[in-house]
Amino acid sequence: MTYRRWFVVGAAFAVIGALVAAFAIFYGNFSPRGYVEDRYSRAVSRDIDDDAVAYTSAKSPSQVAKEVTDAWQPADQYVDGSGVYLRYDDDSVVILPIAAGSLILLERMSTAYPRYHSTVGSHWGWGRGSTVRGGGPGSGK
Repeated sequence: MTYRRWFVVGAAFAVIGALVAAFAIFYGNFSPRGYVEDRYSRAVSRDIDDDAVAYTSAKSPSQVAKEVTDAWQPADQYVDGSGVYLRYDDDSVVILPIAAGSLILLERMSTAYPRYHSTVGSHWGWGRGSTVRGGGPGSGK
């Protein structure tokens, strides 16, 4: 009786594992980065150094942003005339207008925040619920 119970538990785990694997194969990566990689066209010539990986879409930045945010809710979002800036825990998705649609840049927050700080300013905090602060005179007052 004990062996039978372990066999049933083992079979259940195997079925669950197979379902998770099938879901991963059919629905792609489980992150905003994976979502963009799976749905938009890679544009290697538009990469920014080794930091920002570029993709393109024929859709407008607002349409692309809606698709991405419907699938993955950002921690912070900033929109202005220059584009749409989405901040996630580890990654940023920056969507800029180009003549034929949108340029989508995927970048780690460690390099994206300094790059886009002049645009997003205090709209992007560093990590959930925190802000980036300097350590100069008067900090913490």
